Amino acid sequence: MSLLSVYCVFADAEEAERIGRLVIEERLAACINILGPCRSIYAWEGAIEDSREVPAVLKTSASAIDTLIARLAQLHSYDVPAITAWPVAHAFEPYAAWVAASTEQERDA
Repeated sequence: MSLLSVYCVFADAEEAERIGRLVIEERLAACINILGPCRSIYAWEGAIEDSREVPAVLKTSASAIDTLIARLAQLHSYDVPAITAWPVAHAFEPYAAWVAASTEQERDA
C-alpha cells in the first residue's frame, strides 16, 4: 500500500472544511488536518501578493491520488491552487491500512 500526504492551501477555514468533508465523503481522502491560518507572500500575475490562507494536509492512497488532486482543483476557489503530494516513507501499519481502506471504492471496479 502506498500512502501519500497531500498539501493544499485554501482561502479560509470554511473552504478547507467544506472541500475536506466532501473528498472524505467521496472516499478520495481518509482525513484532512486543517492547520491554523498562515501568511503567504507570493508572486501572482506580475505583482507581489500578501494574504492570509489556511493550509491543510490530507491523507490518501496511491490509487486515489490523481482523482483527489483533480477534485481539489475542481472544487477550489483559486484558479491555480497549491496542491502537492509526497509519498510517506514509513507509517504505523494499522494507520496505513486504515487510509487504504478509507480510500478504496467501487470506482476501481
